[in-house]
Order: sequence, then C-alpha cells, then structure tokens
Amino acid sequence: MHRIDRLESLGSSIWTRQRTPAIKKGQPLIHELFPILDAALADTTARSGAWLACKPGCHQCCVGVFPISQLDAEALRAGLAAADAVTAHRIRVRAAAARERLSRDFPGDPATGLLFTQPHHEEDFDEFANDEPCPVLDPGTGTCDLYASRPVQCRTFGPPVRNEDDGLGVCELCFVAAPESEVLRCEMDQSWRPLEEKLIAEAEQRTGLHGPTIIAFAL
Repeated sequence: MHRIDRLESLGSSIWTRQRTPAIKKGQPLIHELFPILDAALADTTARSGAWLACKPGCHQCCVGVFPISQLDAEALRAGLAAADAVTAHRIRVRAAAARERLSRDFPGDPATGLLFTQPHHEEDFDEFANDEPCPVLDPGTGTCDLYASRPVQCRTFGPPVRNEDDGLGVCELCFVAAPESEVLRCEMDQSWRPLEEKLIAEAEQRTGLHGPTIIAFAL
C-alpha cells in the first residue's frame, strides 16, 4: 500500500509540520511562502494540542516516496548547497544510492526525474518504493537534515488538512480516537495554496521541468 493510502482520514489524504526559516536575499522565491505556511501550521498546532503526536525522531512519514513540486525541488537544492560539507556529503551519498535503487522501476523519466510521463505511471506509483526512506532523513537521529528546506507536503503532514476532493485527513498517529468535531475544529487554513501554485508555475518556467518529481531525483 502506498504511503498516501496509509493515512487514516475523514475523506482522503494529507501531508507535515515544523519551523519558519529566515528570509535571506538571493534565496529562491519559495521562501516567500514558508512564513505564511508555517504561521498557518503554528495556528493549527496550537488548536490541536495533545492530539498531535509529531515530535523530533518520529519519522514514519519519511518512509515511502511521494510527489513533490519543482518549487520544492528548488528549495531542497538550495538547502543542500547551503548545508555544511559533512551533512551535504551524507545527503548526496544517500540520494545517489536511492536513485540507483529506484531508477529501474521509476514511474516516469529517470533521466529528468519527472514522474508520470506515461499514462500507466500514476497507477504504477501506488506500489512504488513504499519502504524507501527519504534520502534527507538522518537514519541515526530520525530527523531531517534539510529541515528548513523541506517540501510543502512535509510541512503540512500531521494536522487535519483538506484535499482537492474536499476530504479531510490526518496522520494515523495523530488524533487517535478524536471525535470528528475535534478534527474539524483543528483543520489547517490553506489560503496560501494560490501563492504556492503561482510559485510552482514560476519554478517550472525557470527550470524547464514541468511536473512533479521525488526527493531523491531532485537532489
């Protein structure tokens, strides 16, 4: 079963949580989005209280691949470029090993890293690399080596998030036995989504890559 389908939900799926990076001159435009998104996350986190199980070292959501945008990919590459040499080397080694494992059955174009380049690829993705750890995950600590640059899905995984089909989902480790009214009360505000869509379009224009990828192929 694919990682997305392993979520307990009131309709469908969701995505992660965490901190706000400083905005520095010359950083990718995605950093315009991070403070807005993280403020929305802080709000839902405060309302959720003990219903949220998320904490450093909890990394179930870091196992199994998932699509990321070209905006996310740019942010990850910028974070990797800014990382200290030891951390960057570890990430590059893990990412290269992941690409070697995943390339043969990659549901897309392994040369570009783009997903879903053939009609059958979306169906293939359901059973693809469900046990593959994220190459940015430090296996020793269970924490993210590029935390400040993590993808949007990683930033919104945990609290109740509504998807495109109007389903409301939560991580299976959070809101255990919570009544539906509590889940609804703690729903994350997503008024930042139009800005994200705008920035994704700009990132695709900059890179010439149109469509999603996965973290191992973004680095």
